[in-house]
Amino acid sequence: MYSHPQHGAGNEAQKLRREAGAWLRSLREEKGLSQREMARQIGVDYYTFISQIESGRGRIPPDRYEVWASALGVDVRTFVKTLMRYYDPVTHRLLFPPE
Repeated sequence: MYSHPQHGAGNEAQKLRREAGAWLRSLREEKGLSQREMARQIGVDYYTFISQIESGRGRIPPDRYEVWASALGVDVRTFVKTLMRYYDPVTHRLLFPPE
């Protein structure tokens, strides 16, 4: 059964979140940012928030996508499209069918 993408139930959702976290970690590391520096750039008080996102235990809130994309040096549309592939694969498939 498909669950709402915001709720993250199920093994597949957890797997996709871990993959998203690995992608985000690679972007951060390419920029040469520590988790603490990333937290400072996006305006969060605790670098452990970055750790939670990168380990797949959390999601970036949609109202923070632009801040994250900017901090990571990624075009915001590309950033959101890629995140959607992990966070909401059904909608991603419908909007961006394979060629």
